[in-house]
Amino acid sequence: MTDGPIFALVLAAALGSGVMAGVFYAFSTGIMPALGRLPAAQGIAAMQSINVAVINPLFLGAFLGTALLSLATAVVAIMSWGEEGSLSTLIGSVAYLVGAYLVTAAGNVQRVVHRVDATSQSSTSGGA
Repeated sequence: MTDGPIFALVLAAALGSGVMAGVFYAFSTGIMPALGRLPAAQGIAAMQSINVAVINPLFLGAFLGTALLSLATAVVAIMSWGEEGSLSTLIGSVAYLVGAYLVTAAGNVQRVVHRVDATSQSSTSGGA
């Protein structure tokens, strides 16, 4: 798994995973605590603004690009099964695809959007 193109693929997936780990870390240690300190209406407005602003080529390129690289890396690892590094490459690929992509896309994003929208509707209608 140390051939030129395969090594480049694994390296790109690893670097993308590192970039996304930094994004997740900054979000959970800086942005979320800051939003928690705001009054509810301001926190909702800020989160809604973040939800819109994050849909940009830089973030989506890193987030979705790393998912595609991880998928390709997993396929290469399976096709190269038994070679040195194939197991660790597969584990790393699956870890990003499940732990970052699936959890974020299927879980966190849907939950946050639902909560923000529900809270936004109840605060504009005078509810709690």
